[in-house]
Amino acid sequence: MNSKRSWVIFAVAAIAYISAVLQRTSLGVAGVSAADRFHTSAAILSSLAVVQLIIYAALQIPNGVLIDRVGPKWLIVAGTAVMVAGQLTLAFSPDIGAAIVGRVLVGAGDSAIFISVIRLVNSWFSGRIVPQLSQWMGNLGALGQILSAVPFAIILHQAGWSAAFTSAASVALLACVLGLLVLRDRPASTASEPRPSFAEVFARLGPTLRRPGTQLGFWSHFVTQSSGTVFSLFWGFPFMVSALGYDPSLASALLVVIVLVGLVSGPVLGLLTARFPTRRSNLVLGIVVMMAVAWSAVLLWPGSPPLWLIVILLVALGIGGPGSMIGFDFARTFNPPRTLGSANGVVNVGGFTASFVTMFVIGVLLDAQHNLGWSANLYDVGAFRIAFAIQYIVIGTGVLFLLRARKRARRQLEEDEGISVGPLWVALSGAITRRRG
Repeated sequence: MNSKRSWVIFAVAAIAYISAVLQRTSLGVAGVSAADRFHTSAAILSSLAVVQLIIYAALQIPNGVLIDRVGPKWLIVAGTAVMVAGQLTLAFSPDIGAAIVGRVLVGAGDSAIFISVIRLVNSWFSGRIVPQLSQWMGNLGALGQILSAVPFAIILHQAGWSAAFTSAASVALLACVLGLLVLRDRPASTASEPRPSFAEVFARLGPTLRRPGTQLGFWSHFVTQSSGTVFSLFWGFPFMVSALGYDPSLASALLVVIVLVGLVSGPVLGLLTARFPTRRSNLVLGIVVMMAVAWSAVLLWPGSPPLWLIVILLVALGIGGPGSMIGFDFARTFNPPRTLGSANGVVNVGGFTASFVTMFVIGVLLDAQHNLGWSANLYDVGAFRIAFAIQYIVIGTGVLFLLRARKRARRQLEEDEGISVGPLWVALSGAITRRRG
């Protein structure tokens, strides 16, 4: 493995994921335009993004099962085709109902992509490069957010709603064609195992769900990914434009900061994950604390926070995105290869579950404050300050469950490996090495 063909597969898989992130985040820079187009409340408007994330999260485990059953290639081809249909539906939607149908299709197609490309990385590469490539895949996918923040936004503001979303659909179509022509589930030199039946795959799902390492991956993803997703996918743009008064072009450029920080921090986190597997959960918790401090500074700042503080927040959120990839490394090292698709699906549910809960509640809180007369403007700084604070409850709950899952995972290692793990997982490296082998 790790051949020239492996890198071709990696490149095409990255294009598919870049396309998926473009479709996912395209609504983030269109939030203000959507409000003008559909003339609806904040809560209903947020449902455009929330329903997409609900569908995405709900289909993670079924898609993981399908990957274990039929392989990642066909999931990528089908997923990109469904995203094309979804974006075209949204492009020509006359009302909010049709737009929601479009986002349902986008969420359904998007849900198949990431866990499929991670499975391809694990099939086509081996050794300590795998966690680093997983980080790189996540970072390259984030280029899709740059596509939505810059060229998509330019087309949206100059050519209009339909032209912008049709152009996004064309990128998904390109990924679909390339995936069909180029991708393969595994190298030809690798002996293919008999395809398991659905009954066999579902029988393996229960132990995968109960495995403490899978749960640790789920909660790691939950606490690190959601805050940045909520900000970049929907509420960040209205916050900066309507509450802080930034020009839309500046707000779009600031969203790119999240991506650029991820491109720099992702490889570093991948290297640290591979180098210090016994400290992965501590790394996750450190990232959560960093984001909490940044959010506290923004929310407690009297009046409108200054631009430099918003940039600091975006840097913290940019590190949180790659930090969520550590959850997939937990899935990889605590699960056998035959159930890795299902395990990755479980982990990926984590961050998106936290995201759609947080995203929807923010919209509800903004509406409630406006209706009660607490805020003269639906999107003023004070209203956002209260609404964004819901993250402390959601992510704080996730941290408690993460600590519980970590304790159970340590106990399982002690029982399975016959070792005394201790408070810092001193013996985990050897156990992980044996499991990888």
